Amino acid sequence: MEQVKMGVIGAGAIGDLHMGAFRQLEGVEVAAITDTYLPQAEKRAEEHGIGKVHESPEALLADPEIDAVVVAVPNKFHAPLAIEALRQGKHVLLEKPMSVNAETARQIVEAKEGSGKQLMLSHQKRFEGISLALKQEIDKGRFGQIYHAKTGWLRKKGIPGWGSWFTRMDEAGGGPLIDIGVHMLDLTLYLMGNPRPISVYGSTYAEFGPRKQGIGDWGTPNWEGYYDVEDLASALIKFDNGASLSLDVSWAAHAAGLSDEPYVHLMGTEGGASIIGNTGKTVAHKNNMVVESKLAPIEGEDSRMLLSKHFIACIRENREPIISALSGYTNNRILDAIYESSRTGNEVKLNWD
Repeated sequence: MEQVKMGVIGAGAIGDLHMGAFRQLEGVEVAAITDTYLPQAEKRAEEHGIGKVHESPEALLADPEIDAVVVAVPNKFHAPLAIEALRQGKHVLLEKPMSVNAETARQIVEAKEGSGKQLMLSHQKRFEGISLALKQEIDKGRFGQIYHAKTGWLRKKGIPGWGSWFTRMDEAGGGPLIDIGVHMLDLTLYLMGNPRPISVYGSTYAEFGPRKQGIGDWGTPNWEGYYDVEDLASALIKFDNGASLSLDVSWAAHAAGLSDEPYVHLMGTEGGASIIGNTGKTVAHKNNMVVESKLAPIEGEDSRMLLSKHFIACIRENREPIISALSGYTNNRILDAIYESSRTGNEVKLNWD
C-alpha cells in the first residue's frame, strides 16, 4: 500500500493529537473526519487540511477511499464503531480503553479476527523514552524474572469533566481505573512480559466526586449531570507464572507525600527498576551492596509519533501491532474483575478456557 488514507472519528482534543501526528508521516493522508458536533469537525478539517467532513461516523466508515480510522470518541462508542470499521474493511487505531467492559471488548476481538485487518490500542506510554529505555534493559535479561511490580497514577485533584460522560458509568465504564489506570496496567503488563492474569482482588472508592470536590482542569464540567464512578481504586493481580502486580490509581485523593506522576516499580530476581514520570533508576545487589544507577530516556520522536509510525508499519507489513486486540481485551478483563471484586468483597478468578 503506497499511501494510507486515514479517517478520524472524533474531533476533540485526543483526535486532534492523532491528526497532528499522522499528517507528518510520509505516505499518509488524513483524508476525512467526522464528529457528532460537525462545526468542530469542520474546524479541525480547516486546521489540518482535511479534504472531507462526513456527516456521521457511518458515512465515514462507508467511504471506500478510507483505508484506516482513528476512533477517538467516548468509551461507550468504542466497540460499535471499531466493529463496524472492521466490517467495512478498515484498519483501526482505537483509543483506550478498548471498551467499557470485557464482553464488548471480546466482540471487538472476534470482529478483528474475521476481518483480515489490523487493530491497535492507543497506549502511547509504551512509546515514551523512559519506557523504551526500560524495555531495552528488560530484553537484555538484566533483571532476571520479574516476580512483582507496583504501578499507578495517584492524582490528588484531577476529576475530569464532572457530570459529563467522563464521570458516568454507563458512558465511560468507570472512573480513574478505566481512564488512567488502564494506561499503567497496559504498560506494566507489557514490561512484565504479558503474563496471563488468573486472579484479582480490588477495591474502589468514591469520596470526592459525589461531593463535587477534587475537580481537575481537563474536560468541561456539566453541573446538570451526575457522578457515579469511583475516584480511587486499588488492586492486587496475580499471574499464571507466580508473579503479582499492585495497582493504585486516583483522580482525587489525600495522597500526602506521594508523587502525582505515573509510576512503575519492577522487582526481579537479578535486579529491579523504577520509573516515575520521565525519570528512571535501576537497582541490583553487587558484592553485598545495593547499587543504584540512573536510567536515561531514549531520546527521539515523541510517543504519539512513534505510536503512529508503528500503526502504519503494521498496516503496510501486515503484522500484529505490539498493542494488540488481545492485550486490550486482557486489560478489560482485569478492569472488570477489579470492579466485581470491589462490589462483592471477594477475589475474582479469571478463566481463560
